[in-house]
Amino acid sequence: MHATAVSPSSDFLGHPKGVYVCFFTEMWERFSFYGMKALLLLYLTKYHLFGDKAGLDLLGAYGGLVYCVPVFGGLLADRWLGMRKAVVFGGTLLVLGHLGMAFEGHAAHRVGGEVVRDDTALGVTYLSLALIVMGVGFLKPNISTIVGKLYPENDPRRDSGFSLFYAGINLGALFASLVCGFLGEAYGWKYGFGAAGIGMLVGLAMFLWGQKYLQGHAEPPQPAALRERVAGLPREWLIYATAIVGVLPVAALMWAAANGAFALGGEISLALMLMIVVLGGVLLWFAWFTGTRCTPVQRQQMIALMALIFMALVFFTLYEQTYGSWVTFTDRLLTKDLAPSLVVRDGTPLPWSIASLLLAPLGFVVAARLSERNPASNAPRVLFAVIVAAMLVMLVRDCLVLPQTAGSLTYLGALFLVLLAPLFAALWAWLDRRGRDPSKPVKSSFGLVFGALSFVPLALAAQHVGATGQMASVWWLVLAYLVLEIGEMCLSPVGLSAVTQLAAPRVVSLMMGTWFLATAFSETLAALFGKLAAIDVPEGEVMDIAQAAARYEHLFWLLMWIGLGCAVLALLASPLLKRMMHGVR
Repeated sequence: MHATAVSPSSDFLGHPKGVYVCFFTEMWERFSFYGMKALLLLYLTKYHLFGDKAGLDLLGAYGGLVYCVPVFGGLLADRWLGMRKAVVFGGTLLVLGHLGMAFEGHAAHRVGGEVVRDDTALGVTYLSLALIVMGVGFLKPNISTIVGKLYPENDPRRDSGFSLFYAGINLGALFASLVCGFLGEAYGWKYGFGAAGIGMLVGLAMFLWGQKYLQGHAEPPQPAALRERVAGLPREWLIYATAIVGVLPVAALMWAAANGAFALGGEISLALMLMIVVLGGVLLWFAWFTGTRCTPVQRQQMIALMALIFMALVFFTLYEQTYGSWVTFTDRLLTKDLAPSLVVRDGTPLPWSIASLLLAPLGFVVAARLSERNPASNAPRVLFAVIVAAMLVMLVRDCLVLPQTAGSLTYLGALFLVLLAPLFAALWAWLDRRGRDPSKPVKSSFGLVFGALSFVPLALAAQHVGATGQMASVWWLVLAYLVLEIGEMCLSPVGLSAVTQLAAPRVVSLMMGTWFLATAFSETLAALFGKLAAIDVPEGEVMDIAQAAARYEHLFWLLMWIGLGCAVLALLASPLLKRMMHGVR
């Protein structure tokens, strides 16, 4: 199937309808992913009684592999599967993995000073994490690539379209924390993880429904090649079978990370070693491809893209502290409720955001149908505005009325991104009309500056705790998230857009996978840094608050200086990188 011509009715609110299909598919996928991630470290340390270091090791290995495997998923989609088949297969694995996480088994307990854990439940956890890793590998690089293909070459809406798509990612993350993060700690871990699985199932259904709006861009490049028999099986089924078999060694890597097995020097896990091997392979391929298969212009554009990917690696090393050291810091040393006088203290309330998760995609389905019947009608816009207003009311209620936890407060990052996305989309468009839109390298450099400065409020909060012995206000965390997400809006959406513009056409999905490989390293590096503030309290003892605060303060100042140093280097390099992009905006 080939891309079809774009008709006026294929647009909705100024963007192709296919972008909204990807928006809601990714919203549900991120809901399931971040819902589980918001709970994972707390689940390991509170329910299975892992220490901070072991929990962070597993979190880092899982997060790293989640973003490492997309290199292979992107390659397979480019060569054979096409993006539609890759997304559907990945979504199916994700549903199975998230539902498997709902099996929590028996809580760990201590006998004679030794921790006794439910090994069967942990085995299911490792297998479920492996299914999620493999599922994300097939889904994530390809859903992002589809968005880029929906816009014509040099379409000025591209950056704002990726900002819109990025809002979908973070709308899912926002509701994930408020729903899964809250349900997991308030009702039971299985309810939080189970809600994540149901969410992914709805996302998969949304993607299948919206195929007609993708204009044929997601189809296999050579359908006949998928039917060719390799090792006795059609190539398509061989790919699926190999991926499913590959789940087992990934599960073994999860076990090794959690148990500190085969770690080099006690710090370099098997998962990290695998990522180093993958990185080496990617760099060798990159040198070969740019040296032998690219024109001089393409070569410089690919090198500029690799520099932007490195900036993303640094930024997300800072960002991923939000699910590591920021979570444990919040759990131990910060108050939790934004408005304590409004919080419901009697019983266990349910998040109203559950209804929002269903309203948003259903509203788009109805609005899309209405716009097809009468493209000139204002009814779709009005319907969408009403639904957004209702979602906002439910969101504010959940933020203020629900008793918050360290896991549920991770919603703050996504909340600010959802609020900032339209502002930044408008800002870039406004600057572009005046010829003052910063280049992508400059935007990425700004992202690093704000990412570094986000640690200042938390370092000051840790100072306050150390000086007074009292918990610091949660509003320090709110300020930190606001600064961090300004940085993310500068760097991440334009970076995703750059991959689709600067990568040579034959390897767009593979380069999108390389973008996520950078995120993979950031996950493992974030875990290594987070262990600098790891606190393991022996049985029968109480945590030394002053000592804990000092460790967190040291980590936060260290990360701030690392981020600022990298930002300065990026700013100095930005004029050269802009020239190497050869007019790509």
